[in-house]
Amino acid sequence: MNSNDFRMPARRLAAVAAATALAAGPAALAGASAAHATTDKGRASAVVLRTGLDVSLLNKTVNVPLAVSLNEVQAPQSADKTALSARLDGVDGGKPFTVLGADVASAKATVADGRAEGSVELAHAKLHVPGLPLLSVVEIDAVTSKATCEAGKQPTATANVLGAVTVLGKRVTLSAGGPTNVEVPGVGAVRLDLSKRETTSRTAAATALELKVSVNPLNLNVAEVEGTVTLAKATCEAPDAPAKPSDPAKPADPADPAKPASDVKPQGAAEADLAETGGNSATPYIAGGALALVLAGGGAVALARRRN
Repeated sequence: MNSNDFRMPARRLAAVAAATALAAGPAALAGASAAHATTDKGRASAVVLRTGLDVSLLNKTVNVPLAVSLNEVQAPQSADKTALSARLDGVDGGKPFTVLGADVASAKATVADGRAEGSVELAHAKLHVPGLPLLSVVEIDAVTSKATCEAGKQPTATANVLGAVTVLGKRVTLSAGGPTNVEVPGVGAVRLDLSKRETTSRTAAATALELKVSVNPLNLNVAEVEGTVTLAKATCEAPDAPAKPSDPAKPADPADPAKPASDVKPQGAAEADLAETGGNSATPYIAGGALALVLAGGGAVALARRRN
């Protein structure tokens, strides 16, 4: 009776151990094939004009923030705008006030096929601020900017100011080596930074012209304007590079009947050549299961002999 009670659990234990070992091998291999998928498709933006000005009217008794943008677009949804003027109400005797007017004012942002790009084109533009109805703060023949970010490549940024530039009625020559300062007595001062470009391993930004404005006509404090103006800015961020597919495991070559008999190795060399003939991470589990079955069989035979 005791031998029967002992023999049955031993057989079950051996069977469970073998099944567990065989099941664990495929599970371990399946876990190694997990992959990480990315969803970042990149970004881009472009804007023709952006202002951050404070307008003080009537000796600073009325303060009006002049925050306006023209043709501002963003992607991943590709978009472009081509409005030719930006207007603001309530700062010029209640009449519509044109901050910027141009013959060409185009902003475009796209993200497609592993590439993000923002671009701006502005031609024959005039910028005005309150208090100077007849005099432009700046007049420009043409400006362009572009930022391009492509997956797996170094981003690029370009910005150009082409042709003549007039500031507060004065023709000026801009310098890429530093800011250009223009002062007009009785009118005000403007500082211009030309063609600002920045790049990193994944991003780029280009601004054709940035102005720091301080205007107070004849120091009458009728309309005092302070702040910054950005013309033709483009930015981008590169999409993630597509993941390279891993090489599939090379299957073991089937036995070639054309090989000569001299290539056949004796059984004693099988263990030493295991790594060369298709052994993998599942092999210890299979061997362990087989060993458990052998031990269980040997134990059963020994118990049977003792009982007899």
